[in-house]
Amino acid sequence: MKLVILDRDGTINALGAEGYVAAPDDWTPLPGALDAIARLNHAGWHVVLATNQPGLGRGLFDMATLIAIHARMHRQLAAAGGRIDAVFFCPHTTEDGCHCREPAPGLLEQICERYNVDADAVLVAGSCPEHLQAGAALGAQLHWLGPAPAEPAWTASAQVHADLAAFADHVLRA
Repeated sequence: MKLVILDRDGTINALGAEGYVAAPDDWTPLPGALDAIARLNHAGWHVVLATNQPGLGRGLFDMATLIAIHARMHRQLAAAGGRIDAVFFCPHTTEDGCHCREPAPGLLEQICERYNVDADAVLVAGSCPEHLQAGAALGAQLHWLGPAPAEPAWTASAQVHADLAAFADHVLRA
């Protein structure tokens, strides 16, 4: 199975005015992102999200709102001919010390278990350092989206792409 695990905020959609998405109307796709996911899907790739959502734990929004945000995302993706197979999220805050909050690899481990794939075959892509740190802890193939990151240890093995569209171009050429 060909599996890509994406981060959400800053990878697929723009960040809201407060630096996060707290309402469905705040969810706005980045240019080319929906088409990139659709192209990956059409080439046989399964796309799954792994995202920290501490706004739930902080009470900034509730589960119904998160579901509505993702429903908007799914509708817009469907209109572009794409899909996200599943959304895995951590509702905890940093202070909770859970194993599912990135940079811990818990969400990614759950995804690999659910899809019965070996971590080294999975592509982990995103613009959030914690997302790629989780991918590095898992042993996945790392793809940084955006300007080249600073030099933490995991970046040595990460390929850098301008954005999700450039990442999709790279994957589809390989």
